[in-house]
Amino acid sequence: MSTVIALDVKDVRFPTSRMLDGSDAMNPDPDYSAAYVVVRTSGEEEGHGLVFTIGRGNDVQCAAIRALEPKLLGRDVDVLLASLGEVSRELIEDSQLRWLGPEKGVMHMAIGAVLNALWDMRARREKKPLWLLLAELDVEEILDLVDFRYLSDALTRDEAAQILHRAQPGREAAIARLREHGYPAYTTSAGWLGYSDDKVTSRLKEAVEQGFSMVKLKVGRDIADDRRRFAVAREQLGPDFPIAVDANQTWDVAEAVAWIEALAEFNPYWVEEPTSPDDVLGHAAIRTAVSPVRIATGEQVQNRIIFKQMLQAGSLDVLQLDATRVGGVGENIAILLLAAKFGVPVCPHAGGVGLCELVQHLIMFDSIAVSGEIGSRRLEYVDHLHEHFETPVVISRGAYQAPEAPGSGARILEESLAAHTFPEGEVWRAEVSV
Repeated sequence: MSTVIALDVKDVRFPTSRMLDGSDAMNPDPDYSAAYVVVRTSGEEEGHGLVFTIGRGNDVQCAAIRALEPKLLGRDVDVLLASLGEVSRELIEDSQLRWLGPEKGVMHMAIGAVLNALWDMRARREKKPLWLLLAELDVEEILDLVDFRYLSDALTRDEAAQILHRAQPGREAAIARLREHGYPAYTTSAGWLGYSDDKVTSRLKEAVEQGFSMVKLKVGRDIADDRRRFAVAREQLGPDFPIAVDANQTWDVAEAVAWIEALAEFNPYWVEEPTSPDDVLGHAAIRTAVSPVRIATGEQVQNRIIFKQMLQAGSLDVLQLDATRVGGVGENIAILLLAAKFGVPVCPHAGGVGLCELVQHLIMFDSIAVSGEIGSRRLEYVDHLHEHFETPVVISRGAYQAPEAPGSGARILEESLAAHTFPEGEVWRAEVSV
């Protein structure tokens, strides 16, 4: 019998602030980081997971992951992997740790990282990429992964079963289509807020040459500057090319409405995170006021319950789930099912280290087993830090190519861990000693 013997946790940080990669109105100097966990066993198996952060505080996230170790030590690996829905509920419902949430924030993301690591281990055991493992589960096993508590006024188990059964006849064709054509992507790498106009222009040109059919610009610090940068992008791309914008929560409700109205002449494809991710009614008010401009949000929505309320209140046109913000694979499946119930397209967030590698599996599963759709949906892509992963994403002709390597894609290379672990890694030693 193989058992869990350790959660190996590392504080991994990449100095992206030096080049302003990832910069936006709320986060001007991010160092893309990962609270990285390896679930180690008494056998040869291991599973890899992470939580994305942007630098300071990554140590706090690591401590939260370590706090879960006593819940798993000595547990039978076969039993854990066969009952991941039950394991999820057990971790979330811990009578003392739950007080630190409940089901939100640092502790909830820590639980998500550990659960994602167990899913990585299971996919490696079954020698399948995670998207295919999930897509091939039977309907009842998928339903057992979802906690319907707090959701049943909007989505019942029976309704979720109907959604999953409806997609079943098209699964094989959807898998073949995905393998042949990939999943459409859009790039944020052209539009970081700290970039000069010349850099934005050259990056936009590169994006089109690489086959991307949509780009995103960061906005929200200065309205005149946003209008000028948007005009630069329109001059480069033309009047009809899809350009989304992202305010990263920086506006109040009335301010958001005024700012979006000032950008409307440039035809934004959507406006992302116009206000606080917790403000369900604020998003709804903004959406009503600026229609037909689309409103998108989700990367910092803390759990399936807030997503439920946003869908009930008509707060968003595009739902942007994140692979590491909520409580792991099972909760993200719940969010995908909610979106399908309300007919809202999902275009996940992937602007961070490891997020592209992880979230591609979730949206590919959705396109096969939940919504059965791709259409105009797109998955975010950023073009840095993939070289640090064992199985980096592959983009071809503006689309994610379906990964075939077993696992979730979360495993970071040993040499990258050694160089970027904070504060002792080589890339940090000189800075920390100053």
